[in-house]
Amino acid sequence: MSAAPATARTWGVRLAIVAVVGTVITYGVSYALRPTAQVVAAFTDKAVDFRPGTVEVKAEFDRPLTGQVPGRILTSELEIGRRFFKGDPLVVLDTGDIDLDIERTQIDLASAKKKLEIGSTLLTEEINLRIKLEEAERQMKAGFYPAADYEKDKRVYDQAVQRRKLDELNLKQAVESLENSLKSKLREKSKMTIVAPADGIVTAVISRPGDLIGANNPIATLISVNRTIEAKISEDNFNAIKEGQKATVRFLTFGDEQYPAVISKVLPSADFATQRYSVYLDVTLPEGKVLLPGLTGEVQITIAERPNATVVPRRSLVGDFVYVVTDGKVELRKVEKGYESLSTVEILKGIKKGELVIVEKQDTFHSGDHVRTHVLDF
Repeated sequence: MSAAPATARTWGVRLAIVAVVGTVITYGVSYALRPTAQVVAAFTDKAVDFRPGTVEVKAEFDRPLTGQVPGRILTSELEIGRRFFKGDPLVVLDTGDIDLDIERTQIDLASAKKKLEIGSTLLTEEINLRIKLEEAERQMKAGFYPAADYEKDKRVYDQAVQRRKLDELNLKQAVESLENSLKSKLREKSKMTIVAPADGIVTAVISRPGDLIGANNPIATLISVNRTIEAKISEDNFNAIKEGQKATVRFLTFGDEQYPAVISKVLPSADFATQRYSVYLDVTLPEGKVLLPGLTGEVQITIAERPNATVVPRRSLVGDFVYVVTDGKVELRKVEKGYESLSTVEILKGIKKGELVIVEKQDTFHSGDHVRTHVLDF
């Protein structure tokens, strides 16, 4: 009679174990079949209020190299790809003809200065007329010379003085004219050495030694090694923009890398066609990073900051909602957003620090889903 109850108890234990194992296996299979959600924990960080814009890298200049005077190219340092620095001589024109003109002008100037130094040749005539006038005055006062004749002699003398002064003025003007002519010719000669307007690189060569060029005709094409980074800001975001504000720039070519920047210049007028305003940025780049003209990207200009804010990755947002995973269960939760940056969003209400938010493929999840989680580093 005692064997039967023992057997019943044994079978009861066995059935309980089987039930537990079945439950564990069922849960294990169910858990293994759950989708994996890529999540990030909400964290505390500085929240930033920013104004967005687009950026474009431009060369400081990209223009043709021209000469100011015509001439034949004697020597040229122009080669495609050659780096040059401001003031470097790039092209020298033949100065043979202007050198002859300068030499002739220098000779004429030396002669004119000598004449000016000697003085007017009319001075002798003036002195003789003055002596004659002085004698006539003495005779007139003594009653031996008519007053009318004296007045006539005085007019003749005054005319001689005026001629002498005019002659000296002409001599002085001749010297000044030749000095100006010499300066002009020397300046023209200096323009026959064409120098680099700024640091840059030769991108095209149009004229070579022996070619005859005209004034303002292109000789080569130069591009600056210096870059300007121009940001375009919409009209509704422009009011808050000021020089000196900090910014963060991302160039599409460099992926998600972000670089610190400062607004260096704000233009007060908008583009007529787009009604977007231009600001210029000084961007800090790591060693070896080169910006080529034409690169584009986006900028966020910092208007205000709030420390110790609860933030989540911007990509976790679905409108005003986020998918939160609590104990393996998905919940669609509405949030109140604060400051937004390129990569993060401040959450004022709806999420606490440490809660897990889904950051990828949110369209594949629904509220109430059971999921596994893979926690990512932000």
